[in-house]
Amino acid sequence: MDKKKYSITVAGGGSTFTPGIVLMLLENMNRFPIQAIKFYDNDAERQEIVAKACEIYLKENAPEVEFSYSTNPEEAFTNIDFVLAHIRVGKYAMREKDEKIPLKYGVVGQETCGPGGIAYGMRSIGGVIEILDYMEKYSPNAWMLNYSNPAAIVAEATRILRPNSKILNICDMPIDLEEKMANMCSLKSRKEMQVSYYGLNHFGWWSKIYDKNGKDLMPEIKKHMASNGFADALADTNQHVDESWKHTFQKARDVFAVDPSTIPNTYLKYYLFPDYVVETSNPEYTRANEVIDGREKHVFGICKNIIEKGTSKEGGFEADAHATYIVDLASAIAENTQERFLLIVPNEGAIENFDRTAMVEIPCIVGSNGYERICQGNIPQFQKGLMEQQVSVEKLTVQAWIEGSYQKLWQALTLSRIVPSARIAKLILDDLIEANKDYWPTLK
Repeated sequence: MDKKKYSITVAGGGSTFTPGIVLMLLENMNRFPIQAIKFYDNDAERQEIVAKACEIYLKENAPEVEFSYSTNPEEAFTNIDFVLAHIRVGKYAMREKDEKIPLKYGVVGQETCGPGGIAYGMRSIGGVIEILDYMEKYSPNAWMLNYSNPAAIVAEATRILRPNSKILNICDMPIDLEEKMANMCSLKSRKEMQVSYYGLNHFGWWSKIYDKNGKDLMPEIKKHMASNGFADALADTNQHVDESWKHTFQKARDVFAVDPSTIPNTYLKYYLFPDYVVETSNPEYTRANEVIDGREKHVFGICKNIIEKGTSKEGGFEADAHATYIVDLASAIAENTQERFLLIVPNEGAIENFDRTAMVEIPCIVGSNGYERICQGNIPQFQKGLMEQQVSVEKLTVQAWIEGSYQKLWQALTLSRIVPSARIAKLILDDLIEANKDYWPTLK
């Protein structure tokens, strides 16, 4: 019997990551057959460049797949099974401000952490809710797989504002790090490992890692982490890593040293070593500039070249290997495979000694009816203390967006480990309000 074929909408059709996702979908058609791929974006000009290049690629490599792109929600979200959402409200121009405004005050400027993450979250909430509402209006039985950043704030917003929606909030950073750890242990793939993990998005720790035979892999991974962080695995898995990421993977050695009983997510460097991050940052040329001058030019250059030549042969598109987890997740829902994934879900006791309403990142079993949490038990005081502070930042940010509260957003910034004082928090906030006046709700 033939497998059902699925229709997908990629929300964020103009993203530089979209071609890699299309190729990844095509590479996995044997286990997740595709009937149709649609792109949706509110930036018609940007989307058209990516879409026209992808259209040529699809005609040459998978002509049986229906393809369309639109800025019209009804066209984009009607008769679909899944929405893959990776939107960036304000695009890289706003990311640059998220990074550079805090650095003016000697504070970490980063996309998802601290003031930059809060600013980005205040922009993202409305966009993600809008897409979720489109899906529910035009395809009420569809699932939304959301990996739009900052995932922690977006997930908290969907928990409060759309508690009954069919949305799974996910992140690919743990996937990337698990591949590196698998490489350290000479395994072919992270899928040969079973992990225990707890935390918030971009704020978590691996507590147990075993291979398929039950062998404890933590001692071997810890040896690598103590000597060189995740950088030991770079040579084989990331030939084209930007310098900023190389430093991040190496700095994980120092983050690991703070608690060598666990393996940390790389983003913890921003919270545990903010002074180092500021000292090694260039306030005139941040990660946003690196991406604009690198990935943006590269991917759009490829797209324009394909359009100009009228063929994608030798075009340069590459499948996004780390995005295979999206197909894995969609397959788990579609085929009820009961696979194990790290998801961002309401805690509800999965971490026993932590806020039940917190959106935590933990392993879950996924099938056609959604997910079941895998309990992580009690967590150590060190991690618990850090997480309680950070989850309050995320909750206050969402409350500020819902209520239009200047006070609560000031409190969120003040509570962030990255910000040194309420005075600095207020100075940054006032600058961010001015920069985001076209995107944030009015704060009073």
